[in-house]
Amino acid sequence: MKILSGHIANSVFSAIVIALVVVVGIDAISAIVDELDSIRNNYKLKDVFIYVATSLPSRVYEYLPISTLIGCLFGLGQLADRSEIVIMRGAGISTTEIVFSVIRPALFFVFLGLILGEYFAPYLDQLAKGQREYLRKGDLEVDSTSGLWIREGNEFMHFNAVFPGGVLFGVTRFQFDKNLKLIQASYSSRASYNSINNVWVEENVSLTRFYPGQLETDKLITRDWNSDLSPELLVVNILPPDRLSISTLYYYVNFLKDQDVSTDVYELALWRKITQPFVIISLVLLGISFVFGPLRGSSIGSKIFVGVLIGVVFNIFQDLLGSTSVVIGFSPWLAVLAPILLCTLCGVLLLTKTK
Repeated sequence: MKILSGHIANSVFSAIVIALVVVVGIDAISAIVDELDSIRNNYKLKDVFIYVATSLPSRVYEYLPISTLIGCLFGLGQLADRSEIVIMRGAGISTTEIVFSVIRPALFFVFLGLILGEYFAPYLDQLAKGQREYLRKGDLEVDSTSGLWIREGNEFMHFNAVFPGGVLFGVTRFQFDKNLKLIQASYSSRASYNSINNVWVEENVSLTRFYPGQLETDKLITRDWNSDLSPELLVVNILPPDRLSISTLYYYVNFLKDQDVSTDVYELALWRKITQPFVIISLVLLGISFVFGPLRGSSIGSKIFVGVLIGVVFNIFQDLLGSTSVVIGFSPWLAVLAPILLCTLCGVLLLTKTK
């Protein structure tokens, strides 16, 4: 039994790897083509490849569920086409044992997704975006049409590029009085966060103060900048919610609740991150049930097509429920769990009929 279980696991594992490489590869090629329009200044073709390569962990994380589903259909389908599944069942191996043999390699990709989504993907996404914006705009050009705008009290700030660890390039700050009249504007080429003193340190500062009927300018090599902004809060503003880590989302949801601000969008992203392992397992279970059921006698191409179709429908259904929960106001966790439970239920029912 151990030999046969290992054979099933190896076949499915190899198929998942192939599916993941193909799906992520297609998406990466598409991203390179889209990114060609962004080439400007110091952002060259080689930097496009570096940008897309740096964001690969995030793409792998995004396509893990559908790739695992396609891989299970492909790997198990190959065994079925060679009549190996029939022989195994004839030898007394139950459907349940085969199911667990297929789920075993899927658990590896569940663990891979947790590691990528929590530690590697958010950091590398911010690094890739910061490097891209820095090369396109540098630390000398003020481009208000892109970058990051943030307001803190009566001060408006713009950053050309934001790097991990609290490093900013092209920092422009506008300070207004209570009547919203501009009283001070400054520009610094770089700012870094001192985590010991919880203060930002600006470098190469050009300062302009506005008085009635006159201006006063000044140049500073460095300047301390006290602000409630932290590198963690900047990450939230740089990356979309679905690219943030679970810990960052949890921190920001609690921060918004303390400010009495709606948290629906970030709670939805948080629950999707938490439940991704269950998404993978439920899709694998449904895929296995299709191989033993409706797709028993179909070709490999048909199985792959059905796998892609199921993955797309699942994502659409989850996105639709998620958007509805934000608009109507019902629990985000319910919007996330409903497709998973439905998928699992369908898989269990189909498997039950094949026994």
